[in-house]
Amino acid sequence: MAGTGPDIQYIDTTRPHPARVYDWFLGGKDNYPVDEQLGRQIAAIDGGAPKAARANRAFMRRTTRALAAETGIRQFLDIGTGIPTEPNLHQIAQSVIPDARVVYVDNDPIVLAHAGALLRGTPEGVTEYMQADARDPRSILERASGVLDFGRPVALSLIALLHFVADEDGAHDLVTTLVDALAPGSALVLSTMTADFEPENVQRGIAAYAAGGVTLVARSHAEVGTFFQGLDLLEPGIVSVADWRPGSERADDGPVSLYGAVGRKPSL
Repeated sequence: MAGTGPDIQYIDTTRPHPARVYDWFLGGKDNYPVDEQLGRQIAAIDGGAPKAARANRAFMRRTTRALAAETGIRQFLDIGTGIPTEPNLHQIAQSVIPDARVVYVDNDPIVLAHAGALLRGTPEGVTEYMQADARDPRSILERASGVLDFGRPVALSLIALLHFVADEDGAHDLVTTLVDALAPGSALVLSTMTADFEPENVQRGIAAYAAGGVTLVARSHAEVGTFFQGLDLLEPGIVSVADWRPGSERADDGPVSLYGAVGRKPSL
């Protein structure tokens, strides 16, 4: 496992952090009062926020399992990992492909603090963690190349990440830079917030995040589709994360305001 625990002074407990708010939504313990305060404010505005966090986590599990089982992809790059919550992506991938190679990337020191203890992979596989900012994709690719072979297919996961990056801050350049570096046969797994289903609740949630100093962006179905230009969408395409191959996990308890999809890079 790459990296060592951070000096505690680098964990800013005075401002909420999206990874820690998400952890609170999932019922985790790796968050601070400022994160819980924002989480409670958002949940009071939009009671579906914790449900969306759980549905998003389930989307990650299903997409990872599908790619590992159906495509032959044996390498995974997960950017915006968040605080580890079992089962983690590597556990799912390596349960199907024991020698799968997984690189996690996040910029929150509290994620790094838990990475060594929680991100343990199979003896046959490789599981690494990198402390890096998603807004520096070239650095991520350079560093990840020490673990992943970018000449072979990679599953790139951007789960609940892009709604924290506005278009004017380079969201499309970020995705394009990463996807362009992937070999044919690779996959992009993406989930991001939308106001298509519950516009009033989502806009109130965006305002609550903004008051906490966190940028949040809601995108339409068409806007999410622009991230998949040049890729072949796997069925069922761009849908609410709760509706992406739900199987027995399907729950009829209202909309989930996150779109999710998987696109494959065409083979040459």
